Amino acid sequence: MPAAVTLEGMKVVAHTDAGEFARVSRPLLERDPVRHTVLLTVLDGVVRGAFVPVTMLTAHEDGIAVAALLRTAGRRALVSAVPRRCAGAVAAVVARVDPGAPGAQGPLAEVDAFAAAWAARTGASAEAGLRSRLFELDALRAPVDVVGRARVVGLADGHAVDVLAAWREAFAVELGMAADGPSPREVVLDSITSGGAELLWEVDGAPVAQASARAVTGGMSRIGPVYTPPDHRCHGYAAAATAAAARWALDQGARHVLLFTDLANPTTNRLYPRLGFRPRGDACELRFRPPGPPG
Repeated sequence: MPAAVTLEGMKVVAHTDAGEFARVSRPLLERDPVRHTVLLTVLDGVVRGAFVPVTMLTAHEDGIAVAALLRTAGRRALVSAVPRRCAGAVAAVVARVDPGAPGAQGPLAEVDAFAAAWAARTGASAEAGLRSRLFELDALRAPVDVVGRARVVGLADGHAVDVLAAWREAFAVELGMAADGPSPREVVLDSITSGGAELLWEVDGAPVAQASARAVTGGMSRIGPVYTPPDHRCHGYAAAATAAAARWALDQGARHVLLFTDLANPTTNRLYPRLGFRPRGDACELRFRPPGPPG
């Protein structure tokens, strides 16, 4: 297939070079770093070699990039930057270059539009996965009555890295997330080496909760995961760890401090507004199911 095709009045380009894709797509993404928070952080990982890109597309009108899609190995396509009016053309090209795309992820409107275009093109159906809510920090209100303190973990602290990796795995299991992609330990190490913060909340030197904050990109840093083992819950540790991660991001110059919550978890959706976060919109993950045999 050629590198670029014209469909529905726009040129859709299939990129093979991550640096070129970043150069073309980043101005579009950085105009709204809140909406494109996941795409921006994954793109940063692709450029650094932490993630393997499978599909990198941009769509252009009059020489200007108006849409971008990125999928990495083992993950769903990120479609936050595929406006509804571009969904048909972009889905048509994805169906050619990446027919096995397992699903889509992003804000509700963009995911629904892309899934509808994908179904029309391929006959596949979509199965709903995790639904989440995006929050942005307005004014930080850190809890003041939680015992303990935050500590930023470094590469030399092997035991703490092991704890963080184990808790990331436990977090994924609780959410029912697939174990595709890098191992939890690799994710923790990449977070630290890329300039992010892996924080432990400790009481008398013992870890009781954790929060992660990604390196600032496009003026934005996203917190997550936040995890407290069952034996340490209901003491405010998650709130304290989240506030510490938010403070770290602000100190690093972030203009937008973000996090996602699972819409099925009423506890976290009540917690974060108390810390100064306000909802910015809902997102979802869809899994594509190929059409069954006729009849």
